Amino acid sequence: MQVLVINSGSSSIKYQLLDPISGTVAASGLVSRIGEPVDPGAPTVEHHSDGGTVEYDGAIPDHAAGLRVVFDLFARSGHDLTREGLYAVGHRVVHGGEIFYRPTLITDAVVKSIDELSSLAPLHNPANVVGIESARRLLPGVPQVAVFDTAFFHGLPDAAKTYAIDAKTAVAHGIRRYGFHGTSHEYVSGRVAEVLGADPAQLNQIVLHLGNGASASAIRGGKAVDTSMGLTPLEGLVMGTRSGDIDPGIIPHLMRTAGLSIEAVDELLNRNSGLLGLSGVNDFRELQRLIDTGDASARLAYDVYIHRLRRYIGAYLVELGRVDAITFTAGVGENSPQVRADALADLSGFGIVVNPDRNTAKDRAARFISPSDARIPVLVVPTNEELAIARAAAAIVG
Repeated sequence: MQVLVINSGSSSIKYQLLDPISGTVAASGLVSRIGEPVDPGAPTVEHHSDGGTVEYDGAIPDHAAGLRVVFDLFARSGHDLTREGLYAVGHRVVHGGEIFYRPTLITDAVVKSIDELSSLAPLHNPANVVGIESARRLLPGVPQVAVFDTAFFHGLPDAAKTYAIDAKTAVAHGIRRYGFHGTSHEYVSGRVAEVLGADPAQLNQIVLHLGNGASASAIRGGKAVDTSMGLTPLEGLVMGTRSGDIDPGIIPHLMRTAGLSIEAVDELLNRNSGLLGLSGVNDFRELQRLIDTGDASARLAYDVYIHRLRRYIGAYLVELGRVDAITFTAGVGENSPQVRADALADLSGFGIVVNPDRNTAKDRAARFISPSDARIPVLVVPTNEELAIARAAAAIVG
């Protein structure tokens, strides 16, 4: 059984061909800089399989062209997707609104609805739609399934999902907290239960998905009860280029005093804020390098990042009352011992301690980074959204 998983972003496509039962990956890759000039120093497509790595250096004008290149690289590496007998194609879709809260078999009507939800995710849903339409043209006979980032948080309690604005306006425009990275939070919390040898329904968890986009969640008995992202992925933690939480009054203030258009404010908060806005870089490795050289802006950016992260951890400790595990995942969460240590520093009074040796160990597996006798286990669990999407797609088709 093989499922192709496609994550179509605004200027990139990530993909994997894998077995949803065993999790074995036959091939994977990344299409980057879609619609951008070619960089002579870097390939636009990197394709990895058991036959090695194959690269493509040409321009990728759009997502359809990118997928055609990907299919060609699959064929060259021994996996002709048009003859592979694919079981399904699973697509990551960022926003499902109120309409989609479980994996959904894709039809023309579903594509239309996803496109109409673009007002809630203008940076993501349009690219998701293009990826879906391209894959449907290239693989017309293969069932295709949309898996929504917001689905895991669809059932948030009313108090957690409701914004305190005029209720009629909120209903008319679909304004509520939806949450994102749900596929990752659901997968990781399930893996934590496996590692602990416990029933997910008996666990209260805090999951910290820390990448270029970052989110935190509070999970009680296997169900999300709160999360840091909201109507859009802009709310919450400080991220690579996104501001996270701000005083909403900043927006009209900038429009009045700086003469910024709403489009300019949107660009500022989504693409030119966060770590990038504070330090000039959004890669954590580069941020750490700048800190090591004594760069004050980089140090401030890091301190703001940690401050916001600790604030959410504290809030969820109170909200859950009893916490059975705290888990770090995604690029920064899995690879930055310093972030993990600083995020949980001086919390021994709450039963939260990080063991320095375990925290800095070079281990890619799911693991504990707290002492064996810690009251609240702290873990690092690699996320695997592709596997979760593949399993969801296979379940819908099967």
